[in-house]
Amino acid sequence: MTKIVNISTNTGADVQTVSEAVSRKLKQERKKRRITLDELSRLSGVSKGMVVEIEKCTANPSIAILCKIAGALGLSVADVVNVSDAPSAHLIERQNIPTLWTGSLGGTARLLAGTTGPNMIELWRWEMYPGETFASSGHPQDTVELFHVEKGILKLTVGETELSVSEGCSAVAKTDVPHSYSNGGKSKLIFTMSVTELHLSAPEI
Repeated sequence: MTKIVNISTNTGADVQTVSEAVSRKLKQERKKRRITLDELSRLSGVSKGMVVEIEKCTANPSIAILCKIAGALGLSVADVVNVSDAPSAHLIERQNIPTLWTGSLGGTARLLAGTTGPNMIELWRWEMYPGETFASSGHPQDTVELFHVEKGILKLTVGETELSVSEGCSAVAKTDVPHSYSNGGKSKLIFTMSVTELHLSAPEI
């Protein structure tokens, strides 16, 4: 399982701080909506045991699990890790930016900012070392991600399509299908990514 891990407290919120924020928000939102642990497990597709561990602050859930739980509660991941809770214009201090993924060689994915859910936009910064890969089973329908590579080569696989995104180049991908990001070069990869997820209501007849 990919865990919430932070390499250094100088780069953002440490793992304990993030875990406590997730635990607090999950309990708060579940009780507010009067949803039992069993119901949340069924709605999210996450095991009851994992939900319990997250609420107890004894588990470090993967990005995929956070997405599922947030979606089941009508929230964004930014809501759950508490980086979107503020007035219309606000500053997110460096120490409050969470690292939500770490690769086997020390790469990181940081959620720089995000809006509240369920319609949401997120801004991420990824750093990956040669040989590191992150894979996702897919987001809700019509989710779109935008990429810009600052350094290195991003190998982007979306369904059956593979793109090699070089330094200075950008890409657009509809990521409601299985997809992955990999370091496609021999040096460190750095890219920024936005995620837009809209739940559009059907027009009234």
